[in-house]
Amino acid sequence: QVQLVESGGGLVQAGGSLRLSCAAAGRTFSRFRMGWFRQAPGKEREFVAAIIWSSGSTYYADSVKGRFTISRDNAKNTMYLQMNSLKPADTAVYYCAAVIDVGSGLSLSKTYDYWGQGTQVTVSS
Repeated sequence: QVQLVESGGGLVQAGGSLRLSCAAAGRTFSRFRMGWFRQAPGKEREFVAAIIWSSGSTYYADSVKGRFTISRDNAKNTMYLQMNSLKPADTAVYYCAAVIDVGSGLSLSKTYDYWGQGTQVTVSS
């Protein structure tokens, strides 16, 4: 089993920054692909960013490219999402997700087998 626990959400003014963390436990992380998704009220869950644990290769949604950075710390088995220049449109519940040994489809929520509980990010104007 894989356990994912997010932290770091909160309330921030537009233009501010937050860093989300996703602590992972339970499996061999070198085979993980991990991602961040978000879901605003009344909207579909959408892809934010993904990272291949072994190589560090990263992928971003166009809406966050240049503002958000996904990274991982091998020693801590933790993934991060650094969010800068936040906008009210970034307000959502943010989820981390993981899947093992998949080659494609990292921007699709159905690809992932494991999910965290979510953390709320609210950006005020």
